[in-house]
Amino acid sequence: MRDPKEVIKRPIITEKTSDLMAQNKYTFAVDKKANKTEVKYAVKELFNVEVEKVNIMNVRAKKRRVGKYEGTRPGYKKAIVKLADGNSIELFEV
Repeated sequence: MRDPKEVIKRPIITEKTSDLMAQNKYTFAVDKKANKTEVKYAVKELFNVEVEKVNIMNVRAKKRRVGKYEGTRPGYKKAIVKLADGNSIELFEV
């Protein structure tokens, strides 16, 4: 297994993910090569919680334009982690 800090890059906090937190689901940007078992292990080790389920999706790169200059916003891999009942991650609690 890889180092958990290499697998989990950052939390994703948006309106939609805030609504998911009410269902005990947390969203992270993860390494492009990470799989479900690595993400489950990393969340368990970093936050000391019991993970019930992991869903992973690739977010594709998008074209962006500023004036006459075109470029792309990079794609990334996103993981939605459902925790077991009674567990929560304090990082997200405001």
